[in-house]
Amino acid sequence: MSNNYIQPGKLIIFSAPSGAGKTTIVHHILKKFGEIEFSVSACSRKKRAGEKEGKDYYFLGVNGFKEKIKLNAFVEWQEVYENHFYGTLKSEIDRIWAKGHHVIFDVDVVGGLNLKKIYGEKALSIFVMATSNKDLEERLKLRDTETPESIARRMAKAEKEMGFSAEFDYILMNDDMQQALNDAEQLVADFIYS
Repeated sequence: MSNNYIQPGKLIIFSAPSGAGKTTIVHHILKKFGEIEFSVSACSRKKRAGEKEGKDYYFLGVNGFKEKIKLNAFVEWQEVYENHFYGTLKSEIDRIWAKGHHVIFDVDVVGGLNLKKIYGEKALSIFVMATSNKDLEERLKLRDTETPESIARRMAKAEKEMGFSAEFDYILMNDDMQQALNDAEQLVADFIYS
């Protein structure tokens, strides 16, 4: 092996029920650490207004997603709801590591745990916890992208997801966003600079 080989970086995984604030935290971390790059997930759903291909998601459609599964193109993937697939492409991690950067993920709870199992000590898994289910529901309503049915579905899923919180390396409380951002920054710095 050549001495010029780029040592792949570390992985930072943020997971949470919808509405807990993980995306805001991930965006903050990306602004603070130039050596961390976002892993864009693939999904089977249609693009929402304002979303961009390759920036928000790789929008594969149901058939395209299933084709990538057959080609073993994913590190991990989940069928979150019927015909609603999300996953992490191997090529995405390779792309980021080829630059000598660390990878940060904003993924659902099962995806986060799967990534942690695969990468072990190279990965830091953080579960973002909202103060209450009522708080989660209010945040989802404020998004203005959810129907009452999708909010009900996400709330039912959130109940199950909270049961997995103890399997993560850290539980990050988000009852005060500024404090959560500070705590997340410290956790990430300790991990990537150790």
